[in-house]
Amino acid sequence: MERKLSKASRSLTPSAIQELSHLAQRCGAINLAEGFPDFPAPPHIKRAAVAAINADLNQYRHVQGICNQLAVMMKQNHGLDVNALTDFVICCGQSEAFAATILATIDQGDEVLLFDPAYETYESCIILAGGIPINVPLEPPHWTLNVDKFMKSFTSRTKAVVLNSPHNPTGKVFSKEELEAIAAACCQMDCLAITDEVYEYITFDLQKHISLASLPKMQERTIITSSLSKTFSVTGWRIGWACAPTTIASAIKNIHVRITDSAPSPFQEAALAALQSPPGYFKSLKAEYEARRDFVIQMLSDVGFQISFKPQGSVFVFAELPKNWLVSDIEFVKVLIEKAGVAAVPGCGFFHGDIDAQNLQTRYVRFAFCKGIETLNAAARKLRDIVGSTGHLRL
Repeated sequence: MERKLSKASRSLTPSAIQELSHLAQRCGAINLAEGFPDFPAPPHIKRAAVAAINADLNQYRHVQGICNQLAVMMKQNHGLDVNALTDFVICCGQSEAFAATILATIDQGDEVLLFDPAYETYESCIILAGGIPINVPLEPPHWTLNVDKFMKSFTSRTKAVVLNSPHNPTGKVFSKEELEAIAAACCQMDCLAITDEVYEYITFDLQKHISLASLPKMQERTIITSSLSKTFSVTGWRIGWACAPTTIASAIKNIHVRITDSAPSPFQEAALAALQSPPGYFKSLKAEYEARRDFVIQMLSDVGFQISFKPQGSVFVFAELPKNWLVSDIEFVKVLIEKAGVAAVPGCGFFHGDIDAQNLQTRYVRFAFCKGIETLNAAARKLRDIVGSTGHLRL
């Protein structure tokens, strides 16, 4: 029956990452692979969700208060004047917001620029919509944007640029100069910008997230996608949103309604409570994650990883395998799971373009530090247990 499947669905085959995830589950490995917290969500938003369920808010629902609050935050954080009634779409997580955005804007044969390495969902959504992903490599070790290569990636078919900052998997926060170059290119080439800003409140070392939409002439051509998941440790609640100029937001909403109708009602109510959290919550979030980042960097450095780039944001460390480890990232992660009982993600799943130094695609491993201190300490002990006399992992 495979011939009955669509061409697009056949192109989305299971990845090595999925197979390694199953291996990690079978081995009972400590999960530093997937980017979800293993500690409780904030009590005040759990209370709001429970209250909503007890009030029987269980049917299709749109909580306009979320849009009103997001509009206030857009103004406070980025200086953006956004119409709360017309410019927001509440979706089932950022993933649906992004997919609906792609379906609302990309036609067969349209090209979409992606900065590589990239979260794999972007490419999949573009392919499902009939678009063509064009990968623009960021340059290691600091994952710098090469503006010349970026500009040469545009053609007459370029419809949009996708920007994720803070960035998964590298933890890069795009600089203002890089953002200005991206904005200038979008204006010059008359194309859209689609942003993923789910880590906007998780930045370190005085780094500040700048929304691309806040740059001159960009609000009219930018679709912002984000979610509750990372900021409030509720990745399973599936509350996200798209913010876009009214005409585009209306198209996204039409697609959202036909796919899922509405986001989970009780969690929409809780989302409003979350977004109204006091400033101290966001400050402590950064401080706690910065401490976790530093702990994991030290842990990995102690067993031989090369940390050439210290994450500026997000919840990931993209660590390079030592040069004397000749195994690939996939082989390394497999052995790490089996021998150390610690799971990570091989970096090759985030690289999609053709890179001159092909070896680069197999030399990185992503570790998530959005875990409880107990989990991180346990992972550190397991890694120390298999460190040889040379100070490196015996794999």
